[in-house]
Amino acid sequence: MPNTKSAKKELRKSVKRKLHNKKIKDNVKDLIKKSRKAIEAKDEKAKELIGTTLKALDKAAQKGIIKKNAKDRKKSRLHLRLNNSTKAK
Repeated sequence: MPNTKSAKKELRKSVKRKLHNKKIKDNVKDLIKKSRKAIEAKDEKAKELIGTTLKALDKAAQKGIIKKNAKDRKKSRLHLRLNNSTKAK
């Protein structure tokens, strides 16, 4: 447990930040899963859903919640899946 007043405040801040970051990360993971399912199902909403996912990834990386290279890797893999599914047609 923190001893000083400033350490107590810092603990409160870190707990709030942790919850906020977790909410955003969970949202991004959920969007990625939905995008993958839409691609696998060859749904016409897949491109629209991927656009939303890419925007969420960009915002998360911009705010420092995920790293830039992780964002780039996830975006690249989503695009590859989408392109491979359209080639299969």
